[in-house]
Amino acid sequence: MTFPKRKQLILQILDKNGDADIHQLAIELGTSEITVRRDLNRMADDGMLYRTHGGASKIDPLMGAKTFDNKAAVNIKAKDAICCRAADEIVDGDIIFMDCGSTVFRLCQFIKNKKIKVITNSLPVVYELHNSQATVNMIGGEVDRDRQAIHGKIAEEHIARYRATKAFLGIDGISANGLFAQSEKEASITLALATHSKQTFILCDVAKIGKETYLKFGELDLINTIITDIENPELELIRKKGVQVLFGKS
Repeated sequence: MTFPKRKQLILQILDKNGDADIHQLAIELGTSEITVRRDLNRMADDGMLYRTHGGASKIDPLMGAKTFDNKAAVNIKAKDAICCRAADEIVDGDIIFMDCGSTVFRLCQFIKNKKIKVITNSLPVVYELHNSQATVNMIGGEVDRDRQAIHGKIAEEHIARYRATKAFLGIDGISANGLFAQSEKEASITLALATHSKQTFILCDVAKIGKETYLKFGELDLINTIITDIENPELELIRKKGVQVLFGKS
């Protein structure tokens, strides 16, 4: 059975029951639990369901953007490999921007002993780094409860006051055609952070490569480097646009 067919059946099961565990789905789909787990991670990353411990639950389409907690629970191994590699790019004395992306948040564990300045709109990043060697500057503005982040015009004005040596940002989609976001407010913050940084790194797993979502907000010349987990045919087209591609490490 192909992924599109499995996806359709998973959504039908969740629509009927509200939630399901991996073992149950494997039986109903006639496939392995490993395949189901991979399908659920992929669908959660696309905002089609909520990933729960041991399974998934139905998502309310009226709820809007995925919550930070739901995104943070997906594909942790790949995110850690990406962030371990990203940490190699950070040296003592750097001033770095970190946005509210769930992959970017995983970078915290690798930079706690670095003597750097971190400027962020992410509440989880502030909490994670407040007892570390890093100095943390919280961007001011309106709190987005679901994303656990600061957004809005005031936040953008705050960002414009600073100049970072490096920015580490998440993305909803990236292709040879440009940078894509699910919402205007997140696109605005990403654009502001990238504009005021000497170097901009996009941290994303391969599911975001070649993906073009709701809103195109920038061209590839806005960024310098992508750090991802595995190769993808779209990456060769992105390289031809002058963007460096690095891969995560375990």
